[in-house]
Amino acid sequence: MLDFIKQDKDPETGKVMRKVRSFVLREGRLTTGQRNALDSLWPTFGLERDDGLLNPQAVFGRDAPRVLEIGYGMGQSLAAMAKADPSKDFIGIEVHRPGVGALLMEIEQQNLSNLRSYCDDAVEILELCIPDNSLARVQLYFPDPWHKKKHHKRRIVQPAWVERVRQKLQPGGMLHMATDWENYAEHMVEVMSRMEGFTNLAGNATFSPRPEWRPETKFERRGERLGHGVWDLLYEKR
Repeated sequence: MLDFIKQDKDPETGKVMRKVRSFVLREGRLTTGQRNALDSLWPTFGLERDDGLLNPQAVFGRDAPRVLEIGYGMGQSLAAMAKADPSKDFIGIEVHRPGVGALLMEIEQQNLSNLRSYCDDAVEILELCIPDNSLARVQLYFPDPWHKKKHHKRRIVQPAWVERVRQKLQPGGMLHMATDWENYAEHMVEVMSRMEGFTNLAGNATFSPRPEWRPETKFERRGERLGHGVWDLLYEKR
């Protein structure tokens, strides 16, 4: 397991700077299929930080509306969205290699040409690889809620992250978040209410119905059977 605190050195002082991460990297065991997919499919469908700013013509062969999903888990819902909407190009960012391998398997099995993935830290990929004003939608579904109050600072939805997302969205682009933790949903609303440049599509401080493009996950269905709620938030960049 890697620590959720990244250690970088200040280039001037040489002192270690501690950077809060929104994830803990628990590297689960790769299945044979996932490992084979990473070996054989990553060169075609994988994106690298070192490639720099994304060039859609080079990556997809076109300049279609692009959707970015952060933390797609095992990738089934992201693959389903890409299959359901071939007019858009989809980019996923996932830090866990088993999930990336699983997504690559979905890409091959469903013959998807409009889906690519990074295996990296989403915060840094947003900063280094996604051009400003280039995304039609950013999706953040069921991020780690860091439910203990002392850990709330590790939640990815913070003002600096939202501002970065705003920069990457095109005018009229959408930030779509979903969570099954009510406290995190309230945190999201609170953060967004302080940010300029966004309009809540459901009205001030209210939630949206699940839009048709977001597939319902098996965990979501199980939660609903247990009486757990799910909160969707849709914000448009002005």
